[in-house]
Amino acid sequence: ADDKHLSKTIARYGRVDLLCLDELGYLELDRRGAELLFQVFTEREERSSIAIASNSAFSEWARTFTDPRLCAAIVDRLTFDASIIETGTESFRLRTTKRRRSSTRAS
Repeated sequence: ADDKHLSKTIARYGRVDLLCLDELGYLELDRRGAELLFQVFTEREERSSIAIASNSAFSEWARTFTDPRLCAAIVDRLTFDASIIETGTESFRLRTTKRRRSSTRAS
């Protein structure tokens, strides 16, 4: 990607009202991908909201963002003045499936 196109893309992600990321921490990002994501977070910093869902604790994100300093900077950006909601360790999807199965058996 050329720098002009890339800067426009980062700016576009910086302008949306709410940026939602699901399963952050699930896939490993190469250094360039992690740097670009950091740029998007920096673009949005203290101006626009980000909602992130992850089954991984922050301490496990070092596997996703393989550079420890970059990982720490990303966690720092995301957690500053943030509302962190921990929902537990059981998957919402698994819990919902179990409930549905239980209710169909009871019927």
